[in-house]
Amino acid sequence: MNVNRRTAIKVGILFIVAALTSIIGLILYNPLLNDANYLIQGAEHANQIILGAIFELTLVVSAIGTSILLFPILRKHNESIALGYVCFRFLEAIVIMIGIISVLSLLTLSQEFVNTVAPNESSFRTSGTLLIAIHDWTFLLGPNFLLGINTMMCSYLLYKTKLVPRFISYMGLTGATLIFIAALLEMFSIIAQLSTWGAILAIPVAAYEMTLAVWLLVKGFDAPSSTSSGKITINS
Repeated sequence: MNVNRRTAIKVGILFIVAALTSIIGLILYNPLLNDANYLIQGAEHANQIILGAIFELTLVVSAIGTSILLFPILRKHNESIALGYVCFRFLEAIVIMIGIISVLSLLTLSQEFVNTVAPNESSFRTSGTLLIAIHDWTFLLGPNFLLGINTMMCSYLLYKTKLVPRFISYMGLTGATLIFIAALLEMFSIIAQLSTWGAILAIPVAAYEMTLAVWLLVKGFDAPSSTSSGKITINS
């Protein structure tokens, strides 16, 4: 098995890990982010919340890992765009990290509320509302806005190099456009973050990532087209 085949397998695995950990992490946060009584529920489900944070930290590592592994291959066609993909993937991961910190801070706030004798609930809820808002904005800017940009860059290079079948590249370009539009619509409160339209606009990019992951695991990279620097060869 050559280097590029191993890289394809690793990238495929990381895409799947990133998708699964993002979903699991969000589900585990439920008592803290989606319960009206979160000041008590958070403390009662502390281990669950921390586990959710660990899953999201895994998501961060996986997201960065995909860009690092793909960079040496994508740069052979256009180094500037390939570097841009890495940078925006890192930015996405940083924003997600800020969201993780906000959730863990909210957990600490919940624990303080439970342990405080006769707490001022209004004051605690004001702080809690702010931390939840930070998480919601990071959820919008990271996995939506920045994901749309870095997916567009990656899909464009995959399209130009023909490293994967064109239909996968088309899925990526379409998914990137729709998730970026979703982010803009959510920023202007035209649609809600967690809504039917939000889910519909997010499905294509999720389908692209899973299709790309499976293709890389099963087939690997196809032979690329010529670039400005000449022919490059990548065996699958």
